[in-house]
Amino acid sequence: MSTLMVRAFVAFELSPEMKQQMAAAQAVLHKSSARFTFVDPAIIHITVKFLGEVDEKRIPQIVAALKSVHAAPFPVTGGRITVNNPRSPHTVWCAIEDAGKGRVVFAAVEAVLAPLGFPRETRGFTTHATLARVKEADPSLFRCLEELKGVPCGGCTVTGLKLKKSTLTPRGPVYEDLAEVAW
Repeated sequence: MSTLMVRAFVAFELSPEMKQQMAAAQAVLHKSSARFTFVDPAIIHITVKFLGEVDEKRIPQIVAALKSVHAAPFPVTGGRITVNNPRSPHTVWCAIEDAGKGRVVFAAVEAVLAPLGFPRETRGFTTHATLARVKEADPSLFRCLEELKGVPCGGCTVTGLKLKKSTLTPRGPVYEDLAEVAW
């Protein structure tokens, strides 16, 4: 009997308006000589926890655990566009301001998924939305980031968690909502 594995992650969804503003920021990044793989603006989100390859039969158990995370809707605002590491950038992201609420939900998600065998994250949680992955850095990237300083990336209210399936394709990932946990 074969096991169907699903590449899954837990995320906060962003509004279409925020995604549009992040797409405008990506347009500025296109001026850079750095080589990027851009995230399709339609699928930009905030990853709370990457689960990796999960047996499809475990999805109901994961959803039940996520439903036990209690939170209230909270506002998020797109902050500055920056890189994960200025010395060796691998990711360009929009820092998300959320008054620490994302970190609280992240800790709760970690707490309910750890007993199911999902290892706790060893790095600290930074609320952000990835805009591009840097394949080859170039000093022009930092000129573009300077140009993006103070450019608004909008805001919205996070109203719950989504469990998403990620299918990798040559054209980039395709995401499918497996479950939504609304607060």
